[in-house]
Amino acid sequence: MLFLKIMLILNQNRPLAIIDIESTGTNPRQDRIIDLAIIRLMPDGGRETHVFRCNPGIFIPPEVEAIHHISNADIADCPLFVQIAGRVFEVLKDCDLGGFGIARFDIPMLTEEFARAGFRFPADDCRVVDVQRIYHKKEPRDLTAALAFYCGEKHHGAHGAEADVLATIKVLESQLVKYPDLPQTVEGLDAFSAIARDPAWVDKTGKLKWANGEIVINFGVQYTGQKLRELAQNNAKFLKWILKSDFPGDTKKIVADALEGKFPDKPQIPAKIES
Repeated sequence: MLFLKIMLILNQNRPLAIIDIESTGTNPRQDRIIDLAIIRLMPDGGRETHVFRCNPGIFIPPEVEAIHHISNADIADCPLFVQIAGRVFEVLKDCDLGGFGIARFDIPMLTEEFARAGFRFPADDCRVVDVQRIYHKKEPRDLTAALAFYCGEKHHGAHGAEADVLATIKVLESQLVKYPDLPQTVEGLDAFSAIARDPAWVDKTGKLKWANGEIVINFGVQYTGQKLRELAQNNAKFLKWILKSDFPGDTKKIVADALEGKFPDKPQIPAKIES
């Protein structure tokens, strides 16, 4: 009766479609849907489950396959999204939408896929329930909240630099005690606390990424998907423009090296990456 309870609490008069997507990557404009699950929670407490698997029409990088374990062979005989877009649209039509991180990823991805198929999505009156945003708003992640959670203390000097540093030290000490599985070195903690990013990115901001063993451009329209190696040989002017423009330092270093014929080796991808 979980679904009936949710709908009664929300006093919902139209279906709430909870969605989740697995894809070829994290860029809604360039990547494609592979797996789409939709559970429609109906106003009467019922539910409808719809699962669609698609051939993205582009290669699934091995580092992405390591995350969702869907291979290129698995989807070779599946339809393209454009071929099933009408069916998916009918499932989502007249629904409100819900999901975890849906506003940041799933909705933009579906919007792009539908646009390529000639559909306008989402509808103007569609309401969105992002469970991740609710979680983050209801469970603050600031230093005051951390000090209360880990140390049971109030942060009386909040936003004073020295008081914040002392509070941070207390929180870190408590974390190391509370979580014995945390790395016990600074190097390990650096890796553990690193901001999650697409494993295909070559630089920190994803201006360059790995594709089929080659570094390719991952921004703009004209050069997206073009190999850095080929651009270094045939279009040095574009790469020199990057060096003169407002790009991050690590991106410029890789581009500068490419102009000198030096390219990094593709990193080894673990057999499994936790998402």
